[in-house]
Amino acid sequence: MTHPQIIARCHPALEALLPKPTAARAALPDWLRAMPSEAPAETLNGDPVRTLKHCPPFLDALSLGILIPLATDLHFDKGAVSWDWDPPALPDTLISRSPIALHLPEQATGAPYPLAVNSILKFLNFWTLEAPSGTSLLFTHPLNREELPFRTLSGVVDCDLFRDGYVHFPALWLDRDFTGTLPAGTPIAQVIPLPRSAPPELTVTTMTEAQITANRALQTDLATTPGTYRKRFRH
Repeated sequence: MTHPQIIARCHPALEALLPKPTAARAALPDWLRAMPSEAPAETLNGDPVRTLKHCPPFLDALSLGILIPLATDLHFDKGAVSWDWDPPALPDTLISRSPIALHLPEQATGAPYPLAVNSILKFLNFWTLEAPSGTSLLFTHPLNREELPFRTLSGVVDCDLFRDGYVHFPALWLDRDFTGTLPAGTPIAQVIPLPRSAPPELTVTTMTEAQITANRALQTDLATTPGTYRKRFRH
């Protein structure tokens, strides 16, 4: 099986300064590694239950595609943001030397977005991304990463054609009173390749008797045999 190749490129003058994009499967969060495999359940009188560490769909979402990292440390103090980063001026490109930009709140007029500060933060991305022919890229918030104090908005870009441009990442800041540093290398977007094809057609119907029987058997296996999905169905 061949894997779709995404090529990330940066200006050569920035190569030594920038944290590099990485395969998501190679950058799983520290909290996942630290969390227990089982935990006592209060509602079950303290009997242990398996944690998300045993959930293949959850893990596969964390591992999907690639992650784009934050270029430099960002320091936040109750809505104010600053940084100490001095990349070289690049007269041969129009990329900003700032690691962030802002969208005016009016640009989200009508969207049900809670704004913790009076703007929408935009993480600037210093990597161009080339996708294989016929492939678009979904840019979204790092999946299942609810510990991050922002929420990256999602978008799809045809990066097989838009391979020489930068895709930046608007994000909602979630905590007005957050004070601290968002370190360089923090994942700010997850990138998932999407082969372009005709939109799938949807058929809505009812189960046949055979499908009801198969469904019941599978539900029984899932309830009684740990690892059923991982062992029998996971690719």
